[in-house]
Amino acid sequence: MTKQRALAAAMVGLLAACGVAHADGDIFSNGHVDGDLRLYNFNRLYASKTVPNASAFSTGALINAQTGSFLTGFSVGGTFATVNSFGTHSNNPAKIDTTLAGPNNSIGTFAQAYLQYQHDMFLFRGGYQYLADDPWMGNNDSRVIPSSYNALKLQITPLRGWNVFALREYSWKSRTSPGMYPDNLYYPSKYDGDSMYGNNGSLPLHARSAPGTWEGGTTYVHGGLSAQLRYYDFIHFARTVYAVGSYVFDTGSGFDPVIGAQYLVQNDGSDNRFTETGTKLFGVAGTHVKSRAIGGDLGVVIPNGRFDIYYNKLAREAGAVGGGAAISPYTMNYGSDPLFTTSMIRGLVETGPGHAWKGKFTYDLLDKKLELTAAYAKYLTYYRGNSHNLYFDVIYHLDGALKGLTLRDRWELSNGGVDNLNPTNQSFVYNRLMLDYKF
Repeated sequence: MTKQRALAAAMVGLLAACGVAHADGDIFSNGHVDGDLRLYNFNRLYASKTVPNASAFSTGALINAQTGSFLTGFSVGGTFATVNSFGTHSNNPAKIDTTLAGPNNSIGTFAQAYLQYQHDMFLFRGGYQYLADDPWMGNNDSRVIPSSYNALKLQITPLRGWNVFALREYSWKSRTSPGMYPDNLYYPSKYDGDSMYGNNGSLPLHARSAPGTWEGGTTYVHGGLSAQLRYYDFIHFARTVYAVGSYVFDTGSGFDPVIGAQYLVQNDGSDNRFTETGTKLFGVAGTHVKSRAIGGDLGVVIPNGRFDIYYNKLAREAGAVGGGAAISPYTMNYGSDPLFTTSMIRGLVETGPGHAWKGKFTYDLLDKKLELTAAYAKYLTYYRGNSHNLYFDVIYHLDGALKGLTLRDRWELSNGGVDNLNPTNQSFVYNRLMLDYKF
């Protein structure tokens, strides 16, 4: 029902827009259309002798449209996304990197279809939408199609840089799904017919569906200060409080120290999908959800670059699901959670309770057209052993006649771990070549 309601809301808004177009200005000439053309080639290279390498190639287009304002602040927007691998997938499913666009050769979907009202400090948006700035419910935009959510969002901006918001999410579309479904990344692929790949899939097929999420919080950015406080009720999964903040000290010398901290606490009684199905995370079942994580960042901004040392601790909790696992329904196995030490492949959300640290260096060249990143992360965990990841990222922004075209190559090597953290506990190299043209 939520899918039909969201589309109905968007259509009603569009019809209303047409009716007032001449009375309140031409909403179509004042609207805008933009988009992305994408070409991605992913390769998963395993040292394991029993697991074959996997790869995937895909092209895609995301077309965004939003009308101009009518009735003093209303507008209608949407995004259509289409993906095609042109029959390049292997005939052997084990040799396909299904995280890119699933096992099929094409996807077509409405990633966004929303009605928006924005006036002065007030913003409301309802329908299919990206939650790009949400740390635990983001759009996970490292694949051809980003994640999106069927949600109602209300936001007030009392002062510049300060937002207060509330959100109710009902269903979501993963990066490989054709539409919205009442599930999340803990459900198995094809749950309720959802082509959801790259997920954790711990819950059984008979698990009850996910009712969605309540969220509320505030964010503040001013000068060198950036801070946010959020509360999530991932209904029947975990109640979560998340706080993070950082400060950049402007010394006027070009070398500016950075300090940051983050805190996560989760709890829930026995009324959650893990305990009612006896589901184990990291081989550990529990009678309740309880998680606690802390993090720190010490860094320095230098001319054209930045260097940071990060740390996280995810506490071990006796009797809890996954021994204190951080419950993250919309980032698990995506490696897109906001913990400081998360790598391209994974972090403590995927490896479980323990400690982690990470060093990261970024540097810009050629008037910021070339961006270079190198990072090293170490994970010492109770259930998945000790592992480390080495990461390189090269981004080049073209200009002139090719302005809008970005070339990006990401490479990460993971070593170590137990219980098949990497296939047969051997090294794993993930290479992602991505071309994106924004117009």
